[in-house]
Amino acid sequence: MVIRALCVFCGANYGRRPAYRQAAQRVGELLAERAITLVYGGGNVGLMGALADACLAGGGQVIGVIPHALAEKEIAHVGLSEMHVVGTMHERKALMADLAEAFLTLPGGFGTWDEFCEALTWSQLGLQKKACSFLNVEGYYDALLALADRAAEDGFIRAEHRELLLVDDDPARLLDRLQSFVVPYVPKWVEREQR
Repeated sequence: MVIRALCVFCGANYGRRPAYRQAAQRVGELLAERAITLVYGGGNVGLMGALADACLAGGGQVIGVIPHALAEKEIAHVGLSEMHVVGTMHERKALMADLAEAFLTLPGGFGTWDEFCEALTWSQLGLQKKACSFLNVEGYYDALLALADRAAEDGFIRAEHRELLLVDDDPARLLDRLQSFVVPYVPKWVEREQR
């Protein structure tokens, strides 16, 4: 898979550990260096702002997607290459997915998890063939990954679906893995509909 645009989900806060902000900035720098367009939630605060600013500072292209209702709360970034203001969160997620070939998730809260889980579910169902990943900064996603493993052990997630989730603590290595990712599974019902 050649990734020309990457959707990054992350928090509208910085979090309490400096490593979170540093990771967001490093991802932004790497995307600019690799000429990969950043697609993200359009905010100018927290990790979202740090990510976008670092990508822009490196000469990268940044596309923001933000709902009207959050444009003030998340302080819509005014210096982006492109900004899409949409009506709902559903439209935001759908447009971000349409604009990108893969997903990377930095630390964040409920909104970040919601965006990530929906993207991963779309890949699980075969509605898209896009890699979904966590940048596991200082073990931030360890508990969620343990839950995914438990769900697989207890028969709620198939092993091949668990493999859809890429995890790394090194941003450059994770980007390399995303570039080489091949979707390991397509559901039978999707194959039937594509005939």
